This record gives sequence, C-alpha cells and structure tokens, in this order.
Amino acid sequence: MKIATFNINGIKARHQALSDWLDEAQPDVALLQEIKSVDEGFPREMFEDKGYNVETHGQKGFNGVAILSKYPLEDVTRGLPGDDEDEQARWIEATVVGKRAVRLCGLYLPNGNPAPGPKYDYKVSWMERLKARAEALLESEEPALMAGDYNVIPQSEDAAKPEQWTDDALYRPETRAAFRRILNLGFTEAFRARVQGPGHYSFWDYQAGAWQKNNGIRIDHLLLTPQAADMMTGCGIDKEIRDREKPSDHVPVWIELDA
Repeated sequence: MKIATFNINGIKARHQALSDWLDEAQPDVALLQEIKSVDEGFPREMFEDKGYNVETHGQKGFNGVAILSKYPLEDVTRGLPGDDEDEQARWIEATVVGKRAVRLCGLYLPNGNPAPGPKYDYKVSWMERLKARAEALLESEEPALMAGDYNVIPQSEDAAKPEQWTDDALYRPETRAAFRRILNLGFTEAFRARVQGPGHYSFWDYQAGAWQKNNGIRIDHLLLTPQAADMMTGCGIDKEIRDREKPSDHVPVWIELDA
C-alpha cells in the first residue's frame, strides 16, 4: 500500500497538477493539506473518477485536509480532540483496510508565526493535543500513522540554511522539543528511518529563487506506530514535480507498507 502526504496549497489552483501526479505516482492513499475549500467546493468527482474514495474536512479559503483512498474508508472523524472550540480544519482520521487495517491521521499543523505571540501559543497547544492523540494511537497497539505538513524543521540537516530559521516558529527550540516528545513516545519518523544526511527537502518558498538554489526545508513528515513501522518497505520524496506548471510550494512524501 502506497501512502503519500501532500500539501497542495489550494485545490482550485492545483487540481490539475494533483490529478497528474496521482496518475503518475499511483498512490493508494493521498493525505492532502491546505485544500483551502469548503467540503462542497472540493472537486471530488475528478478523483472519484480515478477510483478514489474522498473524505474532506474543509474550511473556506484556509487550511482544510482531505483523504483520497482507493480502499474504502471506515470510521471517519474530523477535528483533533482536546478543544471543542477549535474551528480550524486541520485534522482528519479514517481506517483503511488492505491486507490489514491501518489508521490514517492526516494533519496540517499550525505555522505559528509570528513567534512569540498568540499564533505560536496556538501551535504549542495544538502540539500538546497531538501528543495526547499520539498516545491514544499507541495504546491501541494497531498500525497507525500521522502524516502531513507538520510545519516543524526537526534538525539542522532538515534546512539548507538553518541559520535563516533560528527565530522562526518552525525551528524554535520549543517546537523541535515538542516534536521530539511525540517521537519519543515510540513513533518512527519514516523518512529518516530510511534516508540520512542533509539535502532532502519537501518545501521551497516561491520567493528569492529558493527552488532553483535548493534552499529548502523538510517539514512534511510521516510518523508511524511500531506496528506500522514494521510494515514499511519504502519511503521517498517526489521532488521532481516542483518543476511542473503551477506547482505547490510543497512536494509529496510517500511510504510503502506491506498492508
């Protein structure tokens, strides 16, 4: 089973680019972030015609997450537990059943800038809620993953120029510490379990020739429970699609599971 995470930066602007990538990469499941659309505005028929089941958790003009799956999706839930007043569409869960059931959690973690400030406070509190959900997933002792745009640069090697990010919410010590606390519960960060060293990025800003200079950062991650990690057979980044017409500022990151 091939599972990918992809921040598409707006479904209206990138639906064709997304469609083309799906045709080429053939993921069984795609977890999408920043669809920037209400549920009824998402062009689900385009993806249903390709054989995908579609579930969305949308929001007008901002945020929004979705799951596209060639397998049926069961027990779909929306919204990260822990704050009933949080109206931002950043979390969606479902179970997909191949050879074995896998719980999928698609997330778009808050950016948090400017930091410090209210937006950073929201980011930190959201990560605390994420940790609580991660603990519950581990307690289930079933294959599960949390994948998406984490807006976290975990280590210096995950940025071409880490010195440029010192005061940014994505790289602040508190952010990285919160991410490590989640990992240290017993999760495997899929890409780093397979690939070591610098030079591997999933985001390049549109400004200042960042793509052409490979001035990128790696902020799109897949975290696996031990049961899911034992099933992993491959992982990669589809960097080349950034050269396409009207690209997102992110590229897909994917894993393959024996599931």
